[in-house]
Amino acid sequence: MPSSYMLLVCTFLALLGLGSSCSPIVPRKEWGALVSKCSDALKLPARYVVISHTAGSACACPSLCEKQVQNVQSYHMRTLDWCDVAYNFLIGEDGHVYEGRGWHTKGAHSGASWNPIAVGITFMGNYMERAPPRRSMRALENLLEYGVARGFLRTNYQLKGHRDVQQTASPGDQLYEAIQRLPHYQE
Repeated sequence: MPSSYMLLVCTFLALLGLGSSCSPIVPRKEWGALVSKCSDALKLPARYVVISHTAGSACACPSLCEKQVQNVQSYHMRTLDWCDVAYNFLIGEDGHVYEGRGWHTKGAHSGASWNPIAVGITFMGNYMERAPPRRSMRALENLLEYGVARGFLRTNYQLKGHRDVQQTASPGDQLYEAIQRLPHYQE
């Protein structure tokens, strides 16, 4: 079954409240990822989720978001010489979640203390002055529910903003305010 059709089916099932078995994630192959050179495992089920923003360009349609994920990965791998894109997942303003390092591989998003124990999710765009669209927040909520249902996240996981674990303005004032309203948020 083509992945675009599967995404449509999963979206429909999620609207009916039946989609916990469907992955809400655009796989690496679909967005044209470079081959990862990472091998360090993430400790699962993860107790923490750290939310950041790229502070760069936003994207509002799948073709632009796929290009933006490629740009972020290229910068991390080719310029910074990292083993892959830093984040486990990236969320676009198109309402899709793009697989970065995924559930099983340790990210490079929040420093040496947090990377081995936290899933790193970044929103593509700058959210200092504006809030992410509702569809992006729904994508985050669906991803977190999926992570719990599949055993990748503890049922009592803690959601944190990037600024809660490192000295940074990320995830931006508006996104930070939005995640503080989510049930698992803890400073």
